[in-house]
Amino acid sequence: MPLDIGSTAPSFTLANQFGETVESTSLVGGAVVVFFPFAFSRVCTDELGQLRDNLELFDAAGVSLVAVSVDHKYTLRAFADANDISFDLLADFWPHGSVTRAYSAFDDAKGYADRVSYVLDGSGVIRAVVSSEHGQGRPITDYSQALSAVEAAL
Repeated sequence: MPLDIGSTAPSFTLANQFGETVESTSLVGGAVVVFFPFAFSRVCTDELGQLRDNLELFDAAGVSLVAVSVDHKYTLRAFADANDISFDLLADFWPHGSVTRAYSAFDDAKGYADRVSYVLDGSGVIRAVVSSEHGQGRPITDYSQALSAVEAAL
């Protein structure tokens, strides 16, 4: 079960694909935090490619876009380079999935992230959740609708 809308999102500090530290508190203006199972898998590659191709959606809403997986930062760097990804890919590698677990997005039976995304406001409050089943990407229209609903509510 995803975290509740209206609750404060857990804070985190993770390394991005370049080994740089990214703290949730640095995501000023709000953020979309996308949890995904694995770099280089077919569905994740397609899904993150859609996010890459629609960055203006997130820019227009004034939110940061970050994606989190249990992959190592070196795997995320290779994936970003191979797929021209410019937004932060965050490695929740060790302790394995600790941030993903804090966001109720970890599948303990499989050992990787569920497909769940959180839209956070500038105070770190969860304003919307976008999710899908394993093996199915989250449509970009779901992000557009969530961002529109959040903007209308604020």
